[in-house]
Amino acid sequence: MASTNTATTHHTGGADLPTRSPLIGWLAVVPVMLGIFSIVTTEILPIGLLTKIGSSFALSDGMAGLMMTMPGFLAAISAPVVTVATARVDRRLMLCVFMLLLAVANFLAAAAPGYWLVLVSRAVVGVVIGGFWSIGAGLAERLVPTKAVGRATAVIFSAVPLGSVLGVPAGTFIGDLAGWRTAFVVMGALTGGVLIMLVLAVPPLPPIQRTRLNVLRGMLKSVNTRFALLLTFLIVLAHFGTYTYVTPFLERVTDANSQLITVFLLVYGAAGIVGNFLGGAVVARYPRVTFSLAAAMIAAATLLLPILGHRQVGVVALLIIWGTAYGAVPVSSQTWFAKATPNAPEAASVLFTSSFQATFSLGALTGGVIVDRTSPSTVMTLGGLTATLMVLAAWAHFARRLTWLSNT
Repeated sequence: MASTNTATTHHTGGADLPTRSPLIGWLAVVPVMLGIFSIVTTEILPIGLLTKIGSSFALSDGMAGLMMTMPGFLAAISAPVVTVATARVDRRLMLCVFMLLLAVANFLAAAAPGYWLVLVSRAVVGVVIGGFWSIGAGLAERLVPTKAVGRATAVIFSAVPLGSVLGVPAGTFIGDLAGWRTAFVVMGALTGGVLIMLVLAVPPLPPIQRTRLNVLRGMLKSVNTRFALLLTFLIVLAHFGTYTYVTPFLERVTDANSQLITVFLLVYGAAGIVGNFLGGAVVARYPRVTFSLAAAMIAAATLLLPILGHRQVGVVALLIIWGTAYGAVPVSSQTWFAKATPNAPEAASVLFTSSFQATFSLGALTGGVIVDRTSPSTVMTLGGLTATLMVLAAWAHFARRLTWLSNT
């Protein structure tokens, strides 16, 4: 096991599986993907249940939105802290611990007699997000041969739109049938199943390099890293400032009932899966175009929703555009961070997770304040303008770079 202050040791694909077949490696990828699916689904489950949970505790939509804000802030803090604190611990063991905590958090939310305990459970979810994502997002190169790392990474990140296509609509459906608490019970049981799969399918993963805080501070000196932070901040702020409150929008503007909202979210999630694999296929070669196009599509969808959102056909079309676009966002952002720090993959995952989750939380909080004081349509418009800023920032940077190259 190598250890270094600068985290310059780079791990080659599949080196942890020198005597195992590629099939064994791919079998290990599946529970990692399902672990992230469980995390993503748990994290965004309140979106489809927001008004139901709020009603049961007599809360406004904005106050109920704290369920989305809480995990993001805790994840942003725990990503570097937990990863550094557990740098000497086998990574499989840490993944299993995080899945156990996630199951406990879901059961706590289901049994909560008051909103305060729901928020406590969401704080635990935040710790799990920060730790599991930081470790799991960059594990593909340790599980499969080098030539399959790209495909394995896309499979792992497919958990993000998969959480939308299955998790949120399914949670909303269960909430309609048996109450929102039952949705959290089911999620807790599913997480327990993923824990068993991690134990059985993932090989021991001793740490190959220690991620230290000074490594993370050093990454921030890189212009490319700071630019990745800016792009991630703008697009994640735009997305979660709006998507967190898509259910109130669909209820008030589109006048959709619970069953129809479930269908809408299912359509959105299905488009997200397509967008994830499309983005994963091209982002390595065209990172700027992929990221910018995704942001432009999100901008178009959210800006047009207040105009076309009164009609179901318009909503479906715009949710398909929005879902396809956002499906490419996580893999695009992770790729930017990885390219900025190629010699420290886990450190890159930590910074990606921390910045993504902090902005996720800020977006949900900001959107909550706006929706309580104005309307869901205003939230959509402001989110679209923020996504437009991301597109302008990406191409302004590109223009400056072209100018610099022409002058050298």
